[in-house]
Amino acid sequence: LISDARLLLLTDSRFELQAKKEAPLFEVICYKESLAQILPDCLSSLHTKRLGFESTRLSFSQHKAISEALDAEGMDVELVGTENMVESFRMIKSESEIDSTRDALGIAETVFSDFIGHIVPGMTEKDAAWGLEKALREAGADSLSFPIICASGPNSALPHAIPGTRAFKAGEPILFDWGTRCRGYCSDISRTVTIGQPDDRFEQIYPVVYDAQQLAIGAIKEGVSSKAVDTLARDYIDQKGFGEQFGHALGHGTGLAIHEPPRLSPFTDSPLTSGMIVTVEPGIYLPEWGGVRIENMVVVREDGAEVLNTLNDTNFSPFI
Repeated sequence: LISDARLLLLTDSRFELQAKKEAPLFEVICYKESLAQILPDCLSSLHTKRLGFESTRLSFSQHKAISEALDAEGMDVELVGTENMVESFRMIKSESEIDSTRDALGIAETVFSDFIGHIVPGMTEKDAAWGLEKALREAGADSLSFPIICASGPNSALPHAIPGTRAFKAGEPILFDWGTRCRGYCSDISRTVTIGQPDDRFEQIYPVVYDAQQLAIGAIKEGVSSKAVDTLARDYIDQKGFGEQFGHALGHGTGLAIHEPPRLSPFTDSPLTSGMIVTVEPGIYLPEWGGVRIENMVVVREDGAEVLNTLNDTNFSPFI
């Protein structure tokens, strides 16, 4: 609870000590029964008449419990749903936050560069995902940013495929999407590879995805519209005949969460600002065949994009 005069952090006994350590500026109040049970007293002490809450985080049942608790105490407090009030402050990263992201990405890339040398036909998606996760943790990752995506052949046409028991085959696309956390900050990277000689479709699609990504990265700088960057990559893919096969947004912000504002999307139009970190991840997905996605992370700067990735076309080949 944040007012103009006081900062209160309400939690239960599981997190009381942690809250005092991690939030030294706040008065930590430990409730024994529930948040709804203690909230009326806290709001009364703050003389609250309007209470903003994060509408994308508070569940319907929690909202109902809070409303009933306030009514039971006869309190006339207006509950006001808000969105992105906190996240908007997090969009612009400090240089220390950027450094943490860069370090998280460095672990992800260094480990993967070694790991792909162990990929062979017959290895399953689940085995590869676990092998990569194990190597990332042993290399010092605090945790994963999200469950690793590893999808081969037709499964790679699913942008958020769950690794299964399908075994890798030579010549088919194998899509990896992974990331680690370092000092709380997330990295996010995708690469699509093939074992041995790829088929004609892979050789046709991979350059289109790569070129679309490079066009978008080249357009990123302070003041440019997030929608315009998405449109540039999307139009290029469409001109090459694959517009219907690129359905998701071009990219998103990262930070303490793996998905944060801003979004590079046809449905979101906001100016990019220096210090933002965004992913650039065009993809083409063909049912029954598979997909190709290439994802880099960039920092928006006044005069252009700073690419954080070091695993690029000069030291990485999709053919393994």
